[in-house]
Amino acid sequence: MQPQKYPPNVLNEMCPSRQALEIIADKWATLVLVSIARGINRHNRMLREIGGISKKMLAQTLRKLELNGIINRKVYPILPPMVEYTLTPIGKELLEPISMLGAWAEKNADAVQKAREIYEIREDIYSLQLSEV
Repeated sequence: MQPQKYPPNVLNEMCPSRQALEIIADKWATLVLVSIARGINRHNRMLREIGGISKKMLAQTLRKLELNGIINRKVYPILPPMVEYTLTPIGKELLEPISMLGAWAEKNADAVQKAREIYEIREDIYSLQLSEV
């Protein structure tokens, strides 16, 4: 029995586009893709360049991106082994929306931080009002 086909709709939980959306919803995947696009294509260099990522998370993210056809992994038969990562055609296509998201994040980082601060102040005031009741 073949799986039922659904028209593309990311809001539908059964739609395969949800799996594709999960790729860019993962901050580490996004940062790894940007890193590879900038020419940082070796594991140890990515570890140095991508702030906060662990070895384990980088390895998991690279495997996930390779599994989903977003990157290619090339192993060179030398000692010590050398591995390089490159973007596939769909990985390159994904760079445009990811670059736009990154530019938005950089442009609006201060506004987002200010909104968080205002929210926390409001929550503190609300908590104080509740405790006085």
